[in-house]
Amino acid sequence: MNLANKITIFRILLIPLFLVFMLVPFPNNNIFAVILFLLAASTDSLDGYIARKRNEITNFGKFIDPLADKLLVTSALICLVESGKVSAIAAIIIISRELVITGFRLLAVNEGKVIAASWWGKLKTVTQIMAITALILDNFPFRYVGIPMDQILLYASVVFTIFSGVDYIYRNRSVFHWNE
Repeated sequence: MNLANKITIFRILLIPLFLVFMLVPFPNNNIFAVILFLLAASTDSLDGYIARKRNEITNFGKFIDPLADKLLVTSALICLVESGKVSAIAAIIIISRELVITGFRLLAVNEGKVIAASWWGKLKTVTQIMAITALILDNFPFRYVGIPMDQILLYASVVFTIFSGVDYIYRNRSVFHWNE
């Protein structure tokens, strides 16, 4: 197993620890949860960079990397819905898009096609990470100035999630053989 895939596996292994900090109440658990979430999220760029730099892109990596991302975001959103910080509908939209697009990616991989990330997809990912971070931190530091930045970021990420999903399907519609 190459280094990039080991980093991806490490990201997956961080998720249960992240969940403990999200779900078990103790002083400053949200700080530890954010640190683990951001550490896990940052490994996404790192593993891809290493795989490309070392020319070690594998089919396993193509499969497991997006799955690890979806597991991390989905886990965080479910915890945030449970805690009442995220509406179920926002989480359902984000999680549904992630599942649908992951399924489409797997179809493309089966046909030997790799579908590159789009600008919308990257914007979606960044806003999701920012929103989840702000939500875990109870809108710190924005709560002191009365700006609901956590909710602004959450709903921006929902909009970007929808746009990126539509864009992804439209740009790659030939992969899905809808005209046959």
